Amino acid sequence: MKFILGTKQQMTQYFNEEGKVSPATLVYAGPVVVSQLKTDKIDGYNAVQVDYLNKYFKEVRVENKELESIKKGDKIDVSIFEKGDKVYVSGVSKGKGFQGVVKRHGFHGGSRSHGQKHSEREPGSIGATGPQRVFKGMRMAGRMGGDKITVKNLSIIEVDKKNNQLLIKGAIPGRRGTLLEIHGS
Repeated sequence: MKFILGTKQQMTQYFNEEGKVSPATLVYAGPVVVSQLKTDKIDGYNAVQVDYLNKYFKEVRVENKELESIKKGDKIDVSIFEKGDKVYVSGVSKGKGFQGVVKRHGFHGGSRSHGQKHSEREPGSIGATGPQRVFKGMRMAGRMGGDKITVKNLSIIEVDKKNNQLLIKGAIPGRRGTLLEIHGS
């Protein structure tokens, strides 16, 4: 079971041995403590519940053979990952508040010419002439961000076991301090 919880620290740049630069994210990860084991016989499914910083609890589904090697109270730290491992990371994206259609959905808006005075960033026509109503799911202005995002196929650049930190190649959702779920693939 390659799984750990962590918090996003900062974005940075990483220069490899050849001098090529790549964007990277520094993550403070673990240690997490196994707080509960859920079995197929009692709960109907196999899972491990972990505790991070005595305030975040998450469940991870596991196979029956993996559950046998884990005990309540075990600590899981960054040493389960190695340089070059592929991972996927889930977190809550930054909240951006109420946004218009240009920022939220990438609409182009209207042109500045042909008599448009104040409508460059408006959505345009939203209704249909036949049913004479607005269909459900119409892309309009509204709240943006604050969604759970999963970024797949990221690789681990460095593992700092002493400071419990991972350097992951690429961008990870959320602001500094966002709780992240890091799964090995």
